[in-house]
Amino acid sequence: MEALQALQQRVSSPKLCEPAPSVEQRQAIFQAALRAADHANLRPWRFIVVEGDARGILGELFLRVSLAKTPELDEAQRAKILAKPFRAPMILVAVAPFTEHPKVPELELQLSCAAAVQNILNAAFALNVGAYWRTGSMAFSEQVNEGLGLAAKDQIVGFIYMGTPAGRVKPVPSLNVDDFFQPLEV
Repeated sequence: MEALQALQQRVSSPKLCEPAPSVEQRQAIFQAALRAADHANLRPWRFIVVEGDARGILGELFLRVSLAKTPELDEAQRAKILAKPFRAPMILVAVAPFTEHPKVPELELQLSCAAAVQNILNAAFALNVGAYWRTGSMAFSEQVNEGLGLAAKDQIVGFIYMGTPAGRVKPVPSLNVDDFFQPLEV
């Protein structure tokens, strides 16, 4: 797929199934992530690859965190939380590790990590790999950070679910460029 076509036609694939991206696809996708904009070359991104049985471990972590906040969850709610990581054969946990730097504010670290995530989504689409980006309360939980072995100031930027697209993919919305880009009035 041509680069501009991939960038202009990319959509998320919310329904995913096996298989996960191949070794070759992963390498291409991961290399694309490493080309994100990066002030001071801090490389402010780390990705935890969660697949196979590790998805169950992530689900158990999500359940522990949820129960600490809402102990009265019923069995159906508990089962739903445990099942979340099984929505895809592979999940990348995108993390912006905190790095103290005199010229790079913390927000820029998170933005650079988000740019790496966008590169992942674009590369996956170009390779016909289904992917979507989720955040939610687990991305902003100190307990999830701790459970994943992250430092307290590290920030989860999102969970990127990846696999083979299943079902119909949403059409690309028609957007007017002029609605979003205006000249500065002088």
